[in-house]
Amino acid sequence: MSANRRVIASMAFATGAVVANIYYAQPLEETLAGAFHAGTSAIGLLITLTQLGYAVGLATLVPLGDLVERRRLLVVLLAGCVLGLAVMAAAPTFAVIASAAVLVGLTSVAVQVIVPFAAHLAEEGRQGQVVGTVMGGLLIGVLVSRTVSGVLAGLVGWRWVFGLAALLTALVAVLLWRELPVLAPTARMSYRSLLASVLRLVREEPVLRYRMAYGALGMGAFSMFWSTSGFLLARAPYHWNEIQIGLFALLGVAGAVVAKFAGKLVDRGYARLTTPAFALLIAVSFIPLALGGHLLVALVIGVLLFDFGVQGLHITNQGMIYPLRPDARSRLNTAYLTAYFVGATLGSALAAVAYGASGWAGVCVLGGALPLLACGLFLVEQLRWGARRDTTQRAEQRA
Repeated sequence: MSANRRVIASMAFATGAVVANIYYAQPLEETLAGAFHAGTSAIGLLITLTQLGYAVGLATLVPLGDLVERRRLLVVLLAGCVLGLAVMAAAPTFAVIASAAVLVGLTSVAVQVIVPFAAHLAEEGRQGQVVGTVMGGLLIGVLVSRTVSGVLAGLVGWRWVFGLAALLTALVAVLLWRELPVLAPTARMSYRSLLASVLRLVREEPVLRYRMAYGALGMGAFSMFWSTSGFLLARAPYHWNEIQIGLFALLGVAGAVVAKFAGKLVDRGYARLTTPAFALLIAVSFIPLALGGHLLVALVIGVLLFDFGVQGLHITNQGMIYPLRPDARSRLNTAYLTAYFVGATLGSALAAVAYGASGWAGVCVLGGALPLLACGLFLVEQLRWGARRDTTQRAEQRA
């Protein structure tokens, strides 16, 4: 394996290992509720706080990837993540574990420093493929985390889940320090100006704004499903334990194979076709997911279609935004992913309300509506893009 391929492989592994930290709690909902004598709403709040911490980190810490040396920034963030995970493992009360979960979410944004770093290292014309490779590692981490969490909790107890995660995150910090090159920052400005420049990018780049909206809606649907699936599977008619719920999450790994494929399509200029296709696939998947409330086969089919759509849309979005401003990739990533995880946070919150009010059917109806909204927004974007193109052509003809 060449040095560059080894570095990209290391980055893919690191993103998967670190992003898993914000998802370990999801299949443990019933277990944590019993351990801390908390209700469904309180455990839903724990998951929401983790995602909220991640969203805050995206807005305030990821832009530093353009301002300071990235390798050093990654090690500092990962050290904070190790501390948060260790506190979660030893937490004596719900308030302590909830507070530590915020820190874990905040510092796990290290993965979103890695992704634009990988785009920066990629050869021209291969950025979509390289980003797809690294994101494939991230997506596998998101999904395998639930399996690892459920199996470990069932075998040795839930505290070991967070303790071993702390150890793995520390090992990742050492790996990245050894493998990543030292690159000079691409921006020279104050931190305040850096954050202001993110807002300026959002204002000046319409493609970025639309991709932020598609990402938020796609991730909102993703979060709605996975944040409530633990309750569905733990209760009638399934009555599954932590290990079974964790193993079920392995189905989602199939969606990771779409990442590299979607990246190649973006490199070849097909993003305008894949965007509505993946969004529609997400919407359609909620039909078998709804039937999966009582039928396991339908649930399996729905999960496969669902993850294909969500991951394909996400990779398409990232492949579209990174070429916009090569000198500001961390800030582009900040804008996009802040919207993305605000969508995740709102999705988790809405899912908790929908599940409490209307059960699994309510979650599926609301989840299916979000990607349909993305399709409608895509049509608006295409109409505006066509109008701008016609205006430009007429101006050129008059000139």
